[in-house]
Amino acid sequence: MSRKYKFGEKDGAYFVSFATVNWIDVFTRVAYFDCIIESLDHCRKNKGMELYGYCIMPSHVHLIFRSSLGDPSGLMRDFKGFTSRKILKIIEENAQESRKEWMLWMFERAGKKNSNVKYRQFWQQDNHPIEIWSLKVFEQKLNYIHQNPVESGFVTDPIDWKYSSARNYGNDDQTILEIDLN
Repeated sequence: MSRKYKFGEKDGAYFVSFATVNWIDVFTRVAYFDCIIESLDHCRKNKGMELYGYCIMPSHVHLIFRSSLGDPSGLMRDFKGFTSRKILKIIEENAQESRKEWMLWMFERAGKKNSNVKYRQFWQQDNHPIEIWSLKVFEQKLNYIHQNPVESGFVTDPIDWKYSSARNYGNDDQTILEIDLN
């Protein structure tokens, strides 16, 4: 199946966005955010991910990254596969999750509609990769990422969103994830 958006240049940097199925607001608890942060950190340290920007919103994630191993598609596939399994397990085991049954039902329902999924589908399949081919495009996409929580009404200043690289670029000492600034 052909998609409009694809990873073309294997060594290039990309802006990607990916969302939970049905845009479910999963990322409302620290444990779910932490899973994404820890996974991004693991990819940086062990999988050749160069991370230049990120923002984790309640239902979706934005990244600017590059695969130093020349496999951005594989990197995203592995990241999304791992985080999908891990977050579903955290939801299943979270006794305080009031939406547990509903969310698991929604993920199972989405999985049944997708022949590529065995049981539950957490992420939508697409990433919408856009190659970063100039400094202007980089700055535009980074600004978009950092303004996302502001535009959504969660904060008035991008640096106030804990789960964003705006803090890294703002030299805030409260960053939660190291990125590649050079």
